[in-house]
Amino acid sequence: MKTHKKTQIFFHLTQTFNIRLARIAAHFPALHMNVKNFFAALGGAAVGLINGLLGGGGGMLAVPLLQKTGYAPRSAHATAIAVIAPVSLLSGIIYLAGGFVPADMLVPTLLGVLAGGFLGAKLLAIAPPRLVTFAFAAFMLFAGGRMLF
Repeated sequence: MKTHKKTQIFFHLTQTFNIRLARIAAHFPALHMNVKNFFAALGGAAVGLINGLLGGGGGMLAVPLLQKTGYAPRSAHATAIAVIAPVSLLSGIIYLAGGFVPADMLVPTLLGVLAGGFLGAKLLAIAPPRLVTFAFAAFMLFAGGRMLF
């Protein structure tokens, strides 16, 4: 198949997909669904799955995905936290209900996470984007290494 024909087929499929999404979005005007939003939702599902299955780590996937869609590092990190927070809350409730959370560790850990999250959000607002990206990558490498060894 020639490259031109492949391009035409891809364009036709994309247009058909966009038309169908537009019809769906007409019933839900707040969605404004397009291909980019569809892939954002698909990436969000992957992030939620990782977060729910592993008890965390969704942000490690969310930040690079958001940066690939054009978000600046600071916005990618802030958006990842904003979407991970409700998912973490939901997963936490399920884990609590299932008896997986030691009650004696819940409050001290929660207080530490809240204090660290507050400080981290303040630092994100003033840290240079390149430093944020470097720190995030270094932390991912460190965390992965710790889990393997």
